[in-house]
Amino acid sequence: MAVSDVKVVSIPVSDQERAKQFYVEKLGFEVTRDDDSVPGIRWVQVTPRGGSASLTLVTWFDTMAPGSLQGLVLGSDNLETDCERLEAAGVEFDRPLQEQPWGTEAVIRDPDGNSLVLQQV
Repeated sequence: MAVSDVKVVSIPVSDQERAKQFYVEKLGFEVTRDDDSVPGIRWVQVTPRGGSASLTLVTWFDTMAPGSLQGLVLGSDNLETDCERLEAAGVEFDRPLQEQPWGTEAVIRDPDGNSLVLQQV
């Protein structure tokens, strides 16, 4: 078998509604699924507009503590403008916008403390 794509990445959160609001309202993702058809599990899935991979905001994995995700890289076509907008919206930055040899990056945290790298190549 050859892997051809990344479909879903699980993001460990403590409050799915709060996390959904952050990813949709602050980062501009779209809700692509929000249901509780499996007893005891609410599946909240968000996807960047036009993106192929989605994030599922999970609370049910005992081995994934909320805030434990580090280094997920999210792409941006206009990172400077995006960072200005995020800063104005009160998003916490671990590292402000910086030029790197491979592109421009900034590091933010979601409400649970998951570390997200914003990158423009």
